[in-house]
Amino acid sequence: MTVVHMRIDNRLIHGQVTVKWVGAIGANHLIVTNDDVAKDEIQRMILPQAARGVRTSIFGVDDTLAYLAKPEAANEKIMVIAKFPSDALRLLDGGMTPQEINVGNQAPTPGTKFTMVTRSIAVTADDARIYRDIAARGPLTSKMMPNDKPADFVAMLTGKKL
Repeated sequence: MTVVHMRIDNRLIHGQVTVKWVGAIGANHLIVTNDDVAKDEIQRMILPQAARGVRTSIFGVDDTLAYLAKPEAANEKIMVIAKFPSDALRLLDGGMTPQEINVGNQAPTPGTKFTMVTRSIAVTADDARIYRDIAARGPLTSKMMPNDKPADFVAMLTGKKL
């Protein structure tokens, strides 16, 4: 499997992803991963339109792992967009080995106790534990745009006492 980039971003596919990230990393297939999104017919219809012509799949976590195990996936440059850190961790637990893991945007979830780590990344205590588990497997960075200097996301969490 050739996952060139995994972005954790609960906004999923938006202009930043399709215009900047896809081109910068050379992705030719976007895979949105979240069990609830995969069951939502409206999102399954809208998200590929937002991808502006880039091949797009919307899968639950298990289906993402099954797809990545297929021989044809080895010939693709895949960008996985995990909606939540828990989705990303399940992918890693399932054997996915992305070349890069980046925390993009995480809008606050209503009704949760969160800390804003950046202007666009809200993190709960549970999220912080999951991010640290992800980082234990390899570098976990945060950068909004591909040409930004990557920031160590665990250091950012620590700086916010998470």
